[in-house]
Amino acid sequence: MHTTTPHPHPWHGRTVLVTGAEGFIGSALVDLLVARGARVRAFVHYKPYAEKGHLAHHLGPGSAVEMLAGDVRDAGRVSDAVQGCDTVFHLAALIGIPYSYDSPGAYVQTNVTGTENVAEACRRHGVRRLVHTSTSEVYGTAITAPISESHPLQPQSPYSASKIGADMMALSFHHAFELPVTVVRPFNTYGPRQSARAVIPTILAQLHSGAREIKLGSVTPTRDFTYVTDTAEGFLAASECDRALGHVLNLGTGTEISVGDLARELITASGRDARVVVDPARLRPAGSEVERLLSDNSRARDWAGWQPQVPLPEGLRRTSDWVAGHLHLFAPDRYQV
Repeated sequence: MHTTTPHPHPWHGRTVLVTGAEGFIGSALVDLLVARGARVRAFVHYKPYAEKGHLAHHLGPGSAVEMLAGDVRDAGRVSDAVQGCDTVFHLAALIGIPYSYDSPGAYVQTNVTGTENVAEACRRHGVRRLVHTSTSEVYGTAITAPISESHPLQPQSPYSASKIGADMMALSFHHAFELPVTVVRPFNTYGPRQSARAVIPTILAQLHSGAREIKLGSVTPTRDFTYVTDTAEGFLAASECDRALGHVLNLGTGTEISVGDLARELITASGRDARVVVDPARLRPAGSEVERLLSDNSRARDWAGWQPQVPLPEGLRRTSDWVAGHLHLFAPDRYQV
């Protein structure tokens, strides 16, 4: 009987660097890469205290994950991390909009200078592909919708300004030095492990703590929510897409929901009973609120073959179950910046 040898997965045996690997999206990407057979070098922010974080389940003898502590602001450490890697996924960033009002300089140092350090290291060591992480926040409030990659960039917060700078730095290395770089621009990613500063875990933590009133900032903005495993798959698809070199790919579902309607969906997903109230402490400065984000994902779909798989109600249910089992990680009565 004739048998054919199955082809190994394209990630099998590759050495891949993920910066920001302990983060919400980064850890999901590490999980996916390990499942596909990659050897992952996880570049994580150095912490002097004992905390295993989202990659704890990968630690131990024989693991395909090598943890490397460092800081993207340290060019030498970044260069050491990149050396010998086939593909680099750059997710490390200072995130969160409210804190960027207090400390804009820190965002420039980590997000812009950090990205330059990563791009320079990739250039020096000749990596096959750099995938740089952007954010839909760079678009600001939609001028036209759905938002394509050619939509104007609007720095409505120091955070978004720093990410615009980081994106331009990454793309400049493609134009100036022919670095094989692609920028992925996730819209609002959600799912298990997301921190309390994001709207979905904020609402769920309140619900599962028994709150009868859900405190929110503005309830009218709309967002395009993508489940975290779909976002991670988008990173892999982008890294294999030659047409995307020197370009940006939006990773979003192409559907939108208001924050108020989202809260009602979460009340349903959690099986709880509550009503929504606006908390003035949670409102953004008037000129800084992004009112509408809706993705045009046709480029990622047509060029890279990426298609989100997890519908919003299913993703919200999975996230609700995770938050319910990890309530100790949240302080639902306190506004998390």
